[in-house]
Amino acid sequence: MTDKNVDYIIVGQGLAGSCLALQLLFRQKRVLVVDRVREHAATRVAAGLFNPITGRAMTKTWMADALFSYLHSFYSQAEYFLKAKCLSSMPLYRPFVSIEEQNEWMGRSSDTDYVGYIERLHTSPFYAHQVNNPFGGMLLKQCGYVDTVLFSTALRDYLKNTSALLDEDFDEDALKIETSGLTYKSWQAKRIIFCTGEKVRTSSFFSWLPIRPLKGETLTLATDEPVKVIYNRGVYLVPHLWKVGATYSNDSTPSISEAGRQELTEKLNNLIAFPYDIVNQQWGIRPTTPDRRPIIGPHPAYEKIIIFNGLGTKGVSLAPYFSDELTRWMENGHPINHSVSISRYKSLYSKSA
Repeated sequence: MTDKNVDYIIVGQGLAGSCLALQLLFRQKRVLVVDRVREHAATRVAAGLFNPITGRAMTKTWMADALFSYLHSFYSQAEYFLKAKCLSSMPLYRPFVSIEEQNEWMGRSSDTDYVGYIERLHTSPFYAHQVNNPFGGMLLKQCGYVDTVLFSTALRDYLKNTSALLDEDFDEDALKIETSGLTYKSWQAKRIIFCTGEKVRTSSFFSWLPIRPLKGETLTLATDEPVKVIYNRGVYLVPHLWKVGATYSNDSTPSISEAGRQELTEKLNNLIAFPYDIVNQQWGIRPTTPDRRPIIGPHPAYEKIIIFNGLGTKGVSLAPYFSDELTRWMENGHPINHSVSISRYKSLYSKSA
């Protein structure tokens, strides 16, 4: 792309920026992505796991029915577009911790809210040669993982090959807002979308938003064990990628920690029953919000400046659906769901102005 007039400029190429860029490319829009790879960005560290039943209480994740039906079609379309295999659908096995929990799920398994996600319940040990599950467990469907490094790298290569990538840090001083659009250096666009994760806190436009960093550490294993399902209880173990994670820490120290390694190792040893070696430990920072919902929409004072952020720990499942919602708002004026709209934090902007 040699023409420096584009429809949209996207700042940041994590999961939010990548999915949004693809939504626009699918619609044959002209985009420019401004991004420099950061080794410890969440996209480069996470296992890319998606799972409809999460948390200690094992409840169906928010908007699961909409999110999970959409993400499969989106990533499949992305694979075709990018000519890269990044989506792996795979069952997830979650051991029960007690007879009481087993009984609770025996009753809940017929609930219409859950029946589409439960493959099978086991009331006695299953996969016993691989996982500790004296009370059996629950095999879930509509689970899997996205190789987020492969996904973002394949898109980055496409953007480079089409001259749609500026491989540099964004210079906010070079952004000029005009009546008809905006200019960044020598590029002109209708709108600019900030998808910069926790780095948005340094932005003069969006520093007032309550986006907080949440550090996570992961381990990478080596093993000869032929694992065919994702195991998840206390920690997750994603085969093929051999990722184990993740910790949740408000400590923003930019390094791995012995405490993180010990926490993950102890929980992993409680979960699995086969030998392994730890070959790597990584850390990354996730952008989170108080209500655990993304933040989408235009700046209160600058309609051409947009944010797509706050995906937290569930970016793989949230980014496809809400990048589509944001694109439909930008292209067709489709209303943004209030539960993710930036407007829910408008009072904070008023206080900061």
